[in-house]
Amino acid sequence: MTDVSLHAFDQAILNCQQCPRLSSFLQTVKDQYPDYHARPVIAFGEVAPKLLIVGLAPGMHGANRTGRPFTGDFAGILLYQTLHKFGFATRNDSISADDGLQLVDCRITNAVKCLPPENKPIPMEIRQCNQYLSIEINQFVQGGGTAVLVLGTVAHQAVLMSLQLKAKNYPFAHGAVHAVPSSSSNGLRLYDSYHCSRYNTQTKRLTAEMFAQVFAQIVADIKK
Repeated sequence: MTDVSLHAFDQAILNCQQCPRLSSFLQTVKDQYPDYHARPVIAFGEVAPKLLIVGLAPGMHGANRTGRPFTGDFAGILLYQTLHKFGFATRNDSISADDGLQLVDCRITNAVKCLPPENKPIPMEIRQCNQYLSIEINQFVQGGGTAVLVLGTVAHQAVLMSLQLKAKNYPFAHGAVHAVPSSSSNGLRLYDSYHCSRYNTQTKRLTAEMFAQVFAQIVADIKK
């Protein structure tokens, strides 16, 4: 995707109001927090990366505030620490959209581009937003990318939807690696991880060691 077409694609996402519930909620949030981004959040990172990370949706006081995925809230702490550890980020924290952080061979997006009420998008919203994710994954594959890391079940299912694959054939499990049929991609692999949310990390459902193991596998496979 060229810089011009990427800009047009990003603008289409930023201007999207196809989900009435989400658009209405964002306006309410904007009224309450005038300085917040409170719009759909576009992807962040390199245009032709080796690794694409897919999260659930922007967080209220994170990406919805800053305008950059996993930036400015608890959910991004472990993610950016791990990205930096494995050479995918130039620093180990992501504070604001203008903090100078750059991703290396990596791009981050979300299955749903808008902040959903109670952090829970409904099925219709996931399906509606999948048009954008499908384009992102298609461009990722065309650019030579081979590793998609999904954070949580919703992101996992959204990626399968975009690839027109049946969820029952690719069950979600932390640490699982799914090879995507060559008819759907060119050697694409789907890596599962629990979401790096505050709840999952504080309850130890996801530890730093568990997260690092997933990234270690990704790095090993990318270098083959």
